[in-house]
Amino acid sequence: MDGDVAFDFEGRTAVVTGGSRGIGRAIALGFAEAGADVVPLARSEPALEDVVAAIRDRGAESRLETLDVTDSEAVTDCFDRIADDLGVDVVVNNAGVNPEAALGDLEGVTDEGLRQVLAVNLEGAFACARAAESALLASDGVLVNVASVGGLVGLPRQHPYVASKHGLVGLTKSLALDWAPEARVNCLAPGYVATDLTEDLHADDDLRRSIEERTPLDRFADPEEVAGPALFLASDLASYATGATLAVDGGWTAR
Repeated sequence: MDGDVAFDFEGRTAVVTGGSRGIGRAIALGFAEAGADVVPLARSEPALEDVVAAIRDRGAESRLETLDVTDSEAVTDCFDRIADDLGVDVVVNNAGVNPEAALGDLEGVTDEGLRQVLAVNLEGAFACARAAESALLASDGVLVNVASVGGLVGLPRQHPYVASKHGLVGLTKSLALDWAPEARVNCLAPGYVATDLTEDLHADDDLRRSIEERTPLDRFADPEEVAGPALFLASDLASYATGATLAVDGGWTAR
């Protein structure tokens, strides 16, 4: 395949949940730079306004759509609007949370924290996949789920998060079987990435060093280092990959 066109998404529309910041923002801008029209989805309108402007600055079409992925009816309505107006060729399920109420020993995890993590990380991804299914099958599209190393191995004191991300890896496999050969479904498993969601980890010198020492590449990733693999999985270069999970973790799961 001609490598010069493999990352040319001209004429395609990519939808990125959790697209206003961190990994999602980097992925959204990566698709825009590769020629796609991009619709980032998130709950915060001011944050979305900024990324929509950045997408348009790169010459791509975009639109402002706020969305709470835990509202399945709103998810369906949102994807229907986008499909009708722009089409849907790529969906990146990136929205995710790991709140304080879901961390710690089992007895310290609140019901609310457990429900929030599962509702956003797993049920929200399920709702978006269901809402986009007909459009992706019609366009020979691609779904990319953003899981975590916590979807491949255990992480102490992060039980709801690990459960949700393992579920997302499993959902990737089952959807890949159902949607083939019309559409592909793959998964990313990032390690620790320097975003506002990991600021507290990065600010704690002892904790940061323990993570870096556990990571063979000895550092946190930049969001753009996850965006590249996301574009790869959505591109024609990965045309024979479906049901796969790609670890982008600095070697964390190689140990």
